[in-house]
Amino acid sequence: MSKRLLKGLRKAIEFELNGHYFYLMAADSIKDSKGKKLFKKLAEEELEHKKFLENHFNAISKTGKPDPKAKLSRGIDLSGDNPLFSNDLKKRIKDAHFEMTAVSVAINLELNSIKHYKSEANSATEPKVRKFFEELVKWETGHYDALVRQDNAVKEEYWDNYNFAPF
Repeated sequence: MSKRLLKGLRKAIEFELNGHYFYLMAADSIKDSKGKKLFKKLAEEELEHKKFLENHFNAISKTGKPDPKAKLSRGIDLSGDNPLFSNDLKKRIKDAHFEMTAVSVAINLELNSIKHYKSEANSATEPKVRKFFEELVKWETGHYDALVRQDNAVKEEYWDNYNFAPF
């Protein structure tokens, strides 16, 4: 069980590290001031998640048990219909290519993490391990939901500017 759990944690650490670097890159390239700030915070949060997972990985490697001292902060507030970008984004939606791409890529990163954590939870034989991975699903679902809301808030206007009509 420990080998399987460690393998799942190692993959989870990789997902968090990928998210961290993607969000940093996006923050450097985004023109929207609110978006720049929030993508930096998302990068910090992914790094915190990575450290949390590493603490558990190291504790389980040494003792066979998770780190009881490892804790996470509450996380950033991503509520609302337009959680990542300012309302100014809509004014310049025609030129918001990077922002739209960043949201799209971030949605996929978060979704991949969610799928991994759900898979680990579903295949866990111990209730504590299952609960641990279910908590990870909740982490990433918060990010995922905010990204989808943001995408939905501006997607139609973005598509309309390019006369995109799939049918």
